[in-house]
Amino acid sequence: MAIENIPEIYIKKPEKTPDLFVYDFKMNTNIVRSKVNLSMNMFSFLQVGKKQVHFADTSVAVNAKQSLLLKKGRWLWTELLDADTRYYCKLLFFSEHKLIEFLDKNRTDWKPNKAEKSYFIIENDPYIISYLNSLNNLKNSSTDFINDLLAVKFEELMLYLIHKYGYKFQLYLHSLISKEASQFRKVIENNVYSNLNLDEIAFLCNMSLSTFKRNFKTEYKISPGKWFRDQRLQHAKDLLERGTLRSSDIYLEVGYNNLSNFSTAFKNKFGISPKEI
Repeated sequence: MAIENIPEIYIKKPEKTPDLFVYDFKMNTNIVRSKVNLSMNMFSFLQVGKKQVHFADTSVAVNAKQSLLLKKGRWLWTELLDADTRYYCKLLFFSEHKLIEFLDKNRTDWKPNKAEKSYFIIENDPYIISYLNSLNNLKNSSTDFINDLLAVKFEELMLYLIHKYGYKFQLYLHSLISKEASQFRKVIENNVYSNLNLDEIAFLCNMSLSTFKRNFKTEYKISPGKWFRDQRLQHAKDLLERGTLRSSDIYLEVGYNNLSNFSTAFKNKFGISPKEI
């Protein structure tokens, strides 16, 4: 049996996999233990039918009263028709980058989760049903509008599930983040204001400079040089605005090796010199 790469087989341009993607999966024949390579974390909102997923160490089965949040990986899927010979499931895929962005925005600290599971069961309560109906209204809109609104709808869903399931759901979300991604971000964010250059930070991440730049762009959606420069200069501006420090006191702290380079970069960024602050 061939392995199905999901969500790639559902995307018209798989070379441009979006951070968020919705797909309506419908069928009229049973599928038993299909081999699936799931490359993104996925909500499987079951509407009609039954679903069973086999993992390496366990399995889970749900009906139309329940849905699943599934961790990316390789699974065996069984999808069975309902009595009226239909199966319908709305799938919502999200990237690790989008998840980390949500956790950072909502001030959810990194937390290890030793009891990692491959799935989380969600009850299809009235709020979830209403939420899924709202996603149906996106179909006939422009691509840019869909992407913008889907980002808002993703955050809405996450906030609701945290409200409903509490700390248990938060722990599960953290378990979806790969150890590599967590460590990568920790190294970067621990060195935001250091005077290390990109090659040195790449070394600490155990990557070549080219690999580091590529992974950084994927993770942060911006080049590392610009990101570090903007973060450091904004931090410098915040420090100067407190009125107790001068440029000569902080330029090393914000990653510059000499005062002249710092002053030039600051003026280019904000249009005024540090002294004017």
